[in-house]
Amino acid sequence: MAPSDPPASGRRIGLRRLLPLAILVLGLLAFFAFDLNRFVSFEVLRENRADLSAFVDRNGLIAALVFVATYAVVVAFSLPIATLVSILGGFLFGTLIGTLCVVVGATVGAVALFLIARSTVGAFLHERAGPALRRMESGFRENELSYLLILRLIPLFPFFLVNIVPALLGVSLRNYVLATAVGIIPGAFVYVGVGAGTGAVLDSGAVPGLSLFIRPDVLLPIVGLLVLALLPIGYKILRRRRAGAAT
Repeated sequence: MAPSDPPASGRRIGLRRLLPLAILVLGLLAFFAFDLNRFVSFEVLRENRADLSAFVDRNGLIAALVFVATYAVVVAFSLPIATLVSILGGFLFGTLIGTLCVVVGATVGAVALFLIARSTVGAFLHERAGPALRRMESGFRENELSYLLILRLIPLFPFFLVNIVPALLGVSLRNYVLATAVGIIPGAFVYVGVGAGTGAVLDSGAVPGLSLFIRPDVLLPIVGLLVLALLPIGYKILRRRRAGAAT
């Protein structure tokens, strides 16, 4: 073997280290290639809700653990169905238990993705970071817990991006877990509440109409969605005002 050639064991270690990331990428590609999102829709939830509810009634704890594991997989693979799965949690478990399951599952999945990204491509991508990532890094350096908590509470960026970027910027695992678990509670509560309210409507046998929107269990989650949608706008306005006052 020539002195300049890397040892075979080193190459194997590198490939082994990339294996978890490759599995996540292949899983995401397979999701789109086989059009698996057709199995997760409001129509599918409505058609199968009776069977799913019966399973939950018979196997309460097991059903909750299966849901948490499923949600963790959805987040880890960055599948674009987390919102619908959150609504399903409200359908099946109600607002409080459903929110708890969503928060635990989302945190576990986000931490898995964080650790995989940090251990595989974290250092490589950090060295090649562009200006936007550098600006974000400066924010993390000021107070990484507060900055990450803001990113979780105010949906300025896609959820999967906020899962990965901290791994490239050297954020501590403790702060990442804490900010994720706390920061996603409001959004999870709203989306799960939508599912719980919709489930209550279906259980009542009511015919959908405008009168349903005055029910608190339906109206409050909708108001919550509007607030979540307005948070990024309000945050940007506040930042502009602070920047103007500083100058």
